Amino acid sequence: MSTQQVPLTYEGILELFRETDRKFRETDRKFRETDKKFQETAKQLKKTQKEVGYLSSSVGRVVESMVEGNIVDKFQAFGYGVTECFPRLPFVNKKLNISGQIDLLLEDGDTAVLIEVKTTLETTDVRKHIERMEKYRLYSNAKGNAKKHYVGAVAGAVIMGDAKETAHENGLYVIVQSGDAVEIIKPPEGFKAKEW
Repeated sequence: MSTQQVPLTYEGILELFRETDRKFRETDRKFRETDKKFQETAKQLKKTQKEVGYLSSSVGRVVESMVEGNIVDKFQAFGYGVTECFPRLPFVNKKLNISGQIDLLLEDGDTAVLIEVKTTLETTDVRKHIERMEKYRLYSNAKGNAKKHYVGAVAGAVIMGDAKETAHENGLYVIVQSGDAVEIIKPPEGFKAKEW
């Protein structure tokens, strides 16, 4: 429509409707283009999230493998008779409504060491592992293993804040990177490993 005023006649009103219809169609076209761009961006975001998740999972597996390397020998040096290491051991008891996964389980028959492995170990991870230890104790009791002893440990490529102190205060061993492999930090004087 031109800048010139159209008289309010039947033809003038029809022209106003035609102009309004053209503007609506143009707006609709722009909305469809924007929606298409939004959908493409959402697809790209999903793909990126999937790739980041895969990368994070891969880094976690590398850290688990690094800790698993000679961890049996390390705990044997601390006096445990462990001989086997089982990675990523799931546990489920629907009746008790408990489930979880142990990153590394070291076994010797009477005692087992349950290890939580994190790329970055934080205090919240330590507290969650304590809860996991308690759940695993209930799971084990329900399986008829009430006499078995469980010792806990946490491992991290990077240890943040007071995670190490919190772990030791709660009777958990702490495993860190050291030179070629990993080592168990010497617990403080008077440390006693907690059994579940």
